[in-house]
Amino acid sequence: MSDITIGVDISKDFFDAHRLPDRAARQFKNTKAGARAFLNWAGSDIERIVYEPTGPYHRTFEGACAKAGARLCKVNPKNARRFAEATGTLAKTDRVDALMLARMGQVLALETGPVADEELCTLRELHAARRALVKERTRIKNRAKSLTAPLLKKQHQRRFDQIKRDLTAIDEAIMALIEADRVMVRRFEILVSIPGISVQTAFAFLIDMPELGSMDTKQAAALAGLAPLTRQSGQWRGRAMIGGGRKNLRDALYMPALVAARFNQDLKQKYQQLIKAGKPAKVAITAIMRKLVVLANALVKNDRVWQEKCP
Repeated sequence: MSDITIGVDISKDFFDAHRLPDRAARQFKNTKAGARAFLNWAGSDIERIVYEPTGPYHRTFEGACAKAGARLCKVNPKNARRFAEATGTLAKTDRVDALMLARMGQVLALETGPVADEELCTLRELHAARRALVKERTRIKNRAKSLTAPLLKKQHQRRFDQIKRDLTAIDEAIMALIEADRVMVRRFEILVSIPGISVQTAFAFLIDMPELGSMDTKQAAALAGLAPLTRQSGQWRGRAMIGGGRKNLRDALYMPALVAARFNQDLKQKYQQLIKAGKPAKVAITAIMRKLVVLANALVKNDRVWQEKCP
């Protein structure tokens, strides 16, 4: 395998590409024709194509490259920016970003991986819309408490009812896509068998962590941002904290962890042990969240539903 790395910075109308080690650079239109032209220009035997997610704008490029069998590496924009700053590059233009992405991929020898298929992209779009509706529903509930004018109360109730209908429609659409995939249906059955994991939490697992079942314990916890990060320097020892990972999944696990700490006997015992050991309640709940991720990953990997341990 050659060591050709191409960095691609994608915007709405165009994307800039920079190829290493020959430092060739070119701009293409962000269309299917532009993606085909890029693949012809890029050549064969490419080690990796490095790019950042840009909402809906990277999908055409990503889909064309994946269909052509290109080795793709999608990186976190924050990590890419930090890499650029670490190399002393403070300027930020499309051409500079493409060069930095190529350097990042080459220097760090970034690994490539599969991209989300069309169904998963649709599920993510639906799930993002659902999260937005839930936030709007909360705002409406809070604002309704301070309303006194009958007209405003009526409008708020009408909007609240519309949000309920929209949420129901989105849930049905998500469930229909899951039921159309045999693998996802089985994973859904496994997830909802775990006490504390509701239908909505199972949605979050399937959509925000499609790698579920293919990782080890540490990888699963880290991907959800629930692995403790050690903080120390010399003789100083700081308090370990969680961070990084996929925040949407982590947010979705908080309430299920509260439920599991009360009704899942295995996790309830773990929660009580932590409290008796003097751990703050939030630390204990975070540990339960991590246990839920690890448990879900193990069950999916072994293709079996949850069963309560025999006393």
